[in-house]
Amino acid sequence: MWQYSLLVALHGFTISVIPVVTGDTSNSHYWLNWRVLLCVIWVLVSMIFAAFLISKHEGPRKSSKTRLDAEISEEKPGILYADEVWMPCLKGVHPGWLLAFRVCAFFVLLILLIVNAIVDGGSIFYYYTQWTFTLVTIYFGLGSVLSMYGCYDYHQKISGDRVHSEGIDAERGGYFASINDGAPNAIKTSFSPQQVLDRQRATAGFWGYVLQIIFQMNAGAVMLTDCVFWFIIVPFLATKNYDLNFFIINMHTINLVFLLGDTALNSLRFPWFRIAYFILWTSFYVVFQWVLHACISIWWPYPFLDLSSSFSPLWYSSVAVMHLPCYGIFYYIMKLKHNLLSRYFPLSYQISK
Repeated sequence: MWQYSLLVALHGFTISVIPVVTGDTSNSHYWLNWRVLLCVIWVLVSMIFAAFLISKHEGPRKSSKTRLDAEISEEKPGILYADEVWMPCLKGVHPGWLLAFRVCAFFVLLILLIVNAIVDGGSIFYYYTQWTFTLVTIYFGLGSVLSMYGCYDYHQKISGDRVHSEGIDAERGGYFASINDGAPNAIKTSFSPQQVLDRQRATAGFWGYVLQIIFQMNAGAVMLTDCVFWFIIVPFLATKNYDLNFFIINMHTINLVFLLGDTALNSLRFPWFRIAYFILWTSFYVVFQWVLHACISIWWPYPFLDLSSSFSPLWYSSVAVMHLPCYGIFYYIMKLKHNLLSRYFPLSYQISK
């Protein structure tokens, strides 16, 4: 059974219940039992299911595929166009705004993560919360780089189209002037920025798909960590009369705030099947903890990970089931965004449902 002390560390940025080591996890007897076997089966089944979803629905990943080719064959649910990585969801919003938001979010999250590591040490990375916070930071860092490239590409296309349009105007102006006895009655031809992008719309490359996948991994993981914090840990601390300081609240709020802000601006899609990556993310964390504890006998960062309890298979299955509502909450946030923007901005909204 678990024997955890109720030592709650509120110094610094993290809250953790520090467990007392009750057994030698590096001993083979800890692992060779029916409880571990059931938990391993749970994790393996989850990973196999996730791999099946990815193999069935993910792709295409060839950047040479044009929009015309995509329209000839039916679009797969995992398709992502290159401009969706950096274009805002409303046509009237310049991509520079999304770039500015991502750069700001990246530096704020990076500073918080560095300060957290300095104050509390490298042991913070035993926790799933810090894994997720780091993943959110990586998302905004990669998103910033891709948005920079997108803004440059956008500027080049708009500038090139303007030069091309002026050339056409000059030619047509001269032609109509000659047939109208020198009366300059030029017919001007120009293209909107969106028409420039639509003339040949390639699918995203490798890093575009990486950004999309990390975005959907973050969606589920952030909802899981923040819901557990606010609805389980905080009520428990309230009964113990502990006060939450600014940094603790900030670390468990700002990641969701930035992610929701990016969601409101970006054009990324949110197909259901990419819950598979969220499942794999959690599964890799669990496997990491198992390997770590098999090599070193240390405390478990979360009590439900301890395999010495006869209830551990129930805990593992419960956490697995929690992935569905956590991912589902964000899925319906995306549905709400689509419904609102397509209703109030029908001409500007440019995301496929």
